[in-house]
Order: sequence, then C-alpha cells, then structure tokens
Amino acid sequence: MSANKKKNLNSMEEDPTADDSDSSSEDNDDDEPHPDAYTGNEEVEIDFEGRAPTDPDCHGISQLLQRVFLRAPVNTMQMADMIIAQNYVGSVICQCEPDGAESDMDDDMVEEGTIFGITTVINMTAKKDIACIEQLRGYIIQRAEKNAPDSVLTHLRDVLGNEGRPVGFLINERFINIPAQISVPLLENLHKEVLTAKQKGMQFNFSYFIMIIKFYRKEARKGKPVEDTYTNAEEEVISSKAVNSFEYSVADECDVGMSGDWLEGDATLTPYRKIILLDAKELPHLIDDIRNYISGV
Repeated sequence: MSANKKKNLNSMEEDPTADDSDSSSEDNDDDEPHPDAYTGNEEVEIDFEGRAPTDPDCHGISQLLQRVFLRAPVNTMQMADMIIAQNYVGSVICQCEPDGAESDMDDDMVEEGTIFGITTVINMTAKKDIACIEQLRGYIIQRAEKNAPDSVLTHLRDVLGNEGRPVGFLINERFINIPAQISVPLLENLHKEVLTAKQKGMQFNFSYFIMIIKFYRKEARKGKPVEDTYTNAEEEVISSKAVNSFEYSVADECDVGMSGDWLEGDATLTPYRKIILLDAKELPHLIDDIRNYISGV
C-alpha cells in the first residue's frame, strides 16, 4: 500500500478550511493562510503496508484508540492487548521497509516502528465481561442516554443485550493524513480473516457492527448550511449505511493534539463523534461502496 503523507487532509478527505476564508474574518475573501499552516504543496512519499499486530505495537494501538475515546474511562491498553491476542484478525498500518531490507523483521525493528493505523474487530458480546469491553458498552449506553432519540437508545440496548446475535466493535483508526484509499484493502483483508475465523469455529459470527466515527462540524452561518468533514473520508459512506446512529460533540473533552491537529484559527470546527450500528452481512457491499466512492463512480 502506498499513499502521500500530508499535513492537511488529502484530496479524498476534504480540507475543512477550504472555501471558507470568511470564517476567521467578517467579509474578507482574500485572507492569507495561517503562517503556520501547510498549503498542501509539501508532500513526502511514504509506502505503507498492513501486517498482523504484534506485542511491540501495544502502545501505538492504545494511542490510536485514545483518539477515539479521548477522556472516556475506557482502558485502551487492555483493548490493545486484546487486539494483539487475536492477531489472526485485523491489521496495523506501518511503514514499508526500504528496498533491500530483511522481510522478516526482528523484535527490535518492530519495536522501533510507528503504528500509523489499526483496522480490526472485537467481539463485544463474547468478551463482555472483560473490563475494557464492559467500559465500552457502558460508554455507548451512557452517550446514547444523553444524546440519542429514545428509539435509538432502545435499539442499542436490545442489540447489546441479545447474546444470540453477537456484536462486533469495528475499529478503523489511522493517522489523519493517510488517504482513504488504504481503507479498501484493509477492510477486504479484515472481511476475509473474519470469514476464515468463522470457518474455524471462532467467535466472529457477527450480526451487527458498532463503530465510533470521528468528524468535525462547521456550524451553519451567513446562510451556509452545516458542513461535516469526516476524519476518515470513507466513514461518510459507512455512516450513510447505518441501521441506526447518533452523534455528540466532544469539544469539551479534547485538545488540538488529541482531536486531530487542527490549528487554533480553525475555531469554527467542532469535534464530534458518531456511534453507528451496521448490519454485519452488508460489509462486502459496504467495501464496494467505499471503492466506488474513492474512484468517483
């Protein structure tokens, strides 16, 4: 897998500051860019690859999960350990080794590598008694009680309470400047690995997936409608296929470093989370929809 690494969002992930220069001043459409901002013209070509998570990845995976949960009381280190323990399902994104490097990396080389993303699924039903999953389930219901319509709250309670229809926590997290194109092979690989695990009698026969999606909202002003920009561009497609969903602001829970590296001048952008429920059997069709979205079909 290869992708251009940029400071701002790539072409598939719309820069939320584009076409809105009046957000920092009343009527001046010719404002100069922020002096500390990247213009999008500086690129570093980096080749990425997906591989099974290993023990040295634990801290990097935990940090990626913290970007989702922010200050919520969810033990992301324990969740990272769970992901590594089931490493026959899911992938981490890492930088490819330079040409001529050994293909079989030893532990020291793995430990030095940065984890750029994680795509996997955890069984929230079978693992419900593990502390971090119990915390995750509680977090979802607490957020729904505060922010979701009664019908959505009732549905989520029913889904999470039905042990005969297992629910998977679908994780699709990566650095903000990695393009959406990388999501297709990662999700395809995850789907194949889940099918293989099911065939071996493992607990990956899901009825539903739950995802927590990150996005930013530019509130309506001066006759312009609300604009939502998804941190991972493909998650706009995923969100549109949800059986049920609700959203909530996390503006009071995060700072620039945790929420996505936006500049201070982007004060009109409010960080949000959206919790969505997906029909698990629709995953192959969803991957096709993402592929079509990326290719512009």
